[in-house]
Amino acid sequence: MNDVYENQRQMRQMRKAAMQRGVVAILDVGSSKISCLVLRFDGAGPVGEEGEIGSLAGQSAFRVIGAATTRSRGVRFGEICAMQETERAIRTALQGAQKMAGIRVDHVIACFAGAEPRSYGLDAQVPLDGREVTEEDVARVMAACDVPDYGAGREVLHAQPVNFAIDHRSGLVDPRGQMGNALSVDMHMLTVDGQAVQHLAHCIKRCDLELAGIASSAYVSGYSSLVEDEQELGAACIDLGGGSTGVSIFIKKHMIFADTVRMGGDHVTSDISMGLQIPTANAERIKTFYGGVHATGVDDREMIEIGGDTGDFEHDRRTASRAEVIGIMRPRVEEILEEVRARLDAAGFDHLPSQQIVLTGGGSQIPGLDGLASKILGQQVRLGRPLRVHGLPQAATGPAFSSVVGLSLFAAHPQDEWWDFDIPADSYPNRSLKRAVKWFRDNW
Repeated sequence: MNDVYENQRQMRQMRKAAMQRGVVAILDVGSSKISCLVLRFDGAGPVGEEGEIGSLAGQSAFRVIGAATTRSRGVRFGEICAMQETERAIRTALQGAQKMAGIRVDHVIACFAGAEPRSYGLDAQVPLDGREVTEEDVARVMAACDVPDYGAGREVLHAQPVNFAIDHRSGLVDPRGQMGNALSVDMHMLTVDGQAVQHLAHCIKRCDLELAGIASSAYVSGYSSLVEDEQELGAACIDLGGGSTGVSIFIKKHMIFADTVRMGGDHVTSDISMGLQIPTANAERIKTFYGGVHATGVDDREMIEIGGDTGDFEHDRRTASRAEVIGIMRPRVEEILEEVRARLDAAGFDHLPSQQIVLTGGGSQIPGLDGLASKILGQQVRLGRPLRVHGLPQAATGPAFSSVVGLSLFAAHPQDEWWDFDIPADSYPNRSLKRAVKWFRDNW
């Protein structure tokens, strides 16, 4: 845990260095595409004597000055499986964005899906003795959280305080400056497979870049697709990507749960490819132009030219009705939504004051998906697009770019996390001993 804390703090320092320069790259490493934005920050303010930037740095306005997207290679289920191919694709996207921006970028903030995320809820309480809450008290109460044994080979990706309480007053966003006798905190901790993070960090290092931050795609997609009221009252964001589907739940403007389903739009494409016995590229074209989940009587008569490059004239001139394509797509889409429903039920989504569900990601553009989702997930379903960002090209404003836009917002306005506070290093080791002492005290 200590290593994770130090690594994340180093990345935050990298982010500060990028902010001082005023330019940072945003990279979304997905299964179907790799997107890159170059952001320029305006008004980062003067640099302090010790090389520190002001407290409002990052809260300043930013604009997109470069954008590029390329087809993803070497990524399956949101995780890197072929390092060299992914490196080449990242370089292609980065070079395109740098060329458009007319500037070289050294620091990058990345997000990725997959890696089997798991959510944990932590809590702790420390005495205050009637005095004012300071930064050290916030660090102390976070250090007092009893970190669960989340298993070997896993790393903490996010550790955010979602609620503070002083005595019996709960729901505090920032307790600093307030007085009381006891300070409590509720935290959300998200862990992922450590190897997936290491592979992404190594791949970015091979591209001669410094990693200045890393985030979960499920988190940043919700950050950009949910409006302020939805984040406050409670909502779920379903990010239907190519290789995986991210699920995140927000309340009080904080993420309290994240998970992923290892199925996405690529699985629908492969079903069409196998069902119609055509190449994947043709299946993707048919899905994009003629796909859907609700068949009508007209669809039986609408014939689609399948096409092909086999050289067999009869085989390449085959046709299929749109109803056949929908009949292949619907079972897979239903399966993905059923898996999402199971994740939401496991998280206790039904107990939130608002059960709003927002569908985003490239897969959410399938016609009729919102109607099918409302039958499986619940009545309050809408299609979400990312917030408008200054300077974002029109081609990058669709649902497929929710992650990369959310990551740019995350880079400009990061929420407080565990590693933003100076927690003493001796608070991390001996977790198992601490639990043993607590059990002994409670039972004897």
